[in-house]
Amino acid sequence: MPATNRRTVLQGIGLGGAATLAGCSTRSAPKATQTQKAMNKQKQQTAKRVAAAPTDIPDPISRNESKEVDVTLRPEEVTAEVEDGVTFNYMTYNGQVPGPMIRVRKGDTVNLTFENPAENDMPHNVDFHAAAGPGGGAEATMTAPGETAHLKFEATYPGAYIYHCAVPNMDMHISAGMFGIILVEPEEGLPEVDHEFYFGQHEIYTDKRPGEKGQHNFDIESMKREEPTYVVMNGEKYACTPDKYGAGKVQTGDTARVFFVTGGPNLTSSFHPIGNVWEKLWPEGSLTTKPQTHIQTKQVAPGSTTVATMGFPVPGAFKLVDHSLTRVARKGCMAIVAAEGEENPEVFDPEPKQ
Repeated sequence: MPATNRRTVLQGIGLGGAATLAGCSTRSAPKATQTQKAMNKQKQQTAKRVAAAPTDIPDPISRNESKEVDVTLRPEEVTAEVEDGVTFNYMTYNGQVPGPMIRVRKGDTVNLTFENPAENDMPHNVDFHAAAGPGGGAEATMTAPGETAHLKFEATYPGAYIYHCAVPNMDMHISAGMFGIILVEPEEGLPEVDHEFYFGQHEIYTDKRPGEKGQHNFDIESMKREEPTYVVMNGEKYACTPDKYGAGKVQTGDTARVFFVTGGPNLTSSFHPIGNVWEKLWPEGSLTTKPQTHIQTKQVAPGSTTVATMGFPVPGAFKLVDHSLTRVARKGCMAIVAAEGEENPEVFDPEPKQ
């Protein structure tokens, strides 16, 4: 549909004009209560999982020249379990939380196709923090259900950047899962590591207590108070652990690079590896700055990222957490990377001889 016609359609449902210029304005926007009702409808498709696999990452870029990169994002509204017996109506990009990691090189051109499926109930869009243009593309990609939009932009600055839905009631959409990372590698590429992992943290606000069985509906009053029911990594409670979909796996002596994004919409993560440190860390995802070294805990604000590396001198389960620890113990915010290999008692001896 031509942009002018699409804008007319969106104005008709209260989402056109000034409401989308910066991806932030609430003028002409539908009331939050209307969005909440739409989110809590029960006709959504059911998904077995929304948790993104932390190793589902495009390969590092080895080419020395720029190119055009085709990307397709589909906002998908699905119902899935936050934990066993607890369901929630998510909003996702391509059916996963966080959305797929997009990997390009500085100077590449991103050709985005944004498809809003007809079976959706709500308009959606995407704001790329990596795009140098109004709203990061939010207005250009604002689509009603059944419509498709296209966006073209050059990746002019390197770094790891969040992308997220930026409709007027964006806090609801992000809380329901609509965020991810676009990685713009420097022209010289990134240092080689043995493994890469991708994690995203966000809050889920519902009308029930954690663990209470049944359907949990989105609750705007809890969100206004910034009192989430769940705080999770990759969309579900303890999703990336042996008790759910499995831990990340490495060998002792390996190195790993972690890409981490805080979708929010409200809480800052105090990102910490238990039993380890971030050996090198690029704050705010800025890959052109000198990395910090041997960092125990890094605050990652909503709408930001960090890139960090870690080593595994001894075997064991290394827990990646938000060091606001009630979020770990009570609300589900933890992932695990498991290292297998020989013990190294000179570095760590859990049972020293007396």
